[in-house]
Amino acid sequence: MGDAEPAWERGRRLALDVGRARIGVAVCDPDGILATPVETVRAAKDGSDLRRIAQLVADYEPVEIVIGMPRTLKGERGSSAKMAEAFARRLAGALGATATPPPRVCFFDERFTTVTAQRALRDNGVRAKEQRAVIDQAAAVAILQGWLDERRPVPGPEEVDE
Repeated sequence: MGDAEPAWERGRRLALDVGRARIGVAVCDPDGILATPVETVRAAKDGSDLRRIAQLVADYEPVEIVIGMPRTLKGERGSSAKMAEAFARRLAGALGATATPPPRVCFFDERFTTVTAQRALRDNGVRAKEQRAVIDQAAAVAILQGWLDERRPVPGPEEVDE
């Protein structure tokens, strides 16, 4: 569960936007081109959120789980970042007991993803009142798409079909 970047591996990635009340979930295609929303999981102290995410991991079989790391504008870790790290540790423990082998867990700077998600929803005609139901999924999509765009290898000229 670190920030070391292994070589690109083909496969799905699952992204989580971890909040105090809800966890947005997104997934990408095996080629890592497009992130799409999956669902919003209600955060719970009884572990039902971890069980649901473990089920999504079993369903989608991701090679990595990307968790949004909420940093302050100065790039520092605040209480939300510590909460995301604690959730990642609990999730890694839960997945270690169920998934073989468990997917890698990494973090991605999620500053401004909620603002980006709100803007995208508004631009697509989703009213502010209706955004609450999907904003966490949209934020997870923004996290995953940003992560993919930063890490996915760009094909060289000889690899591009003409």
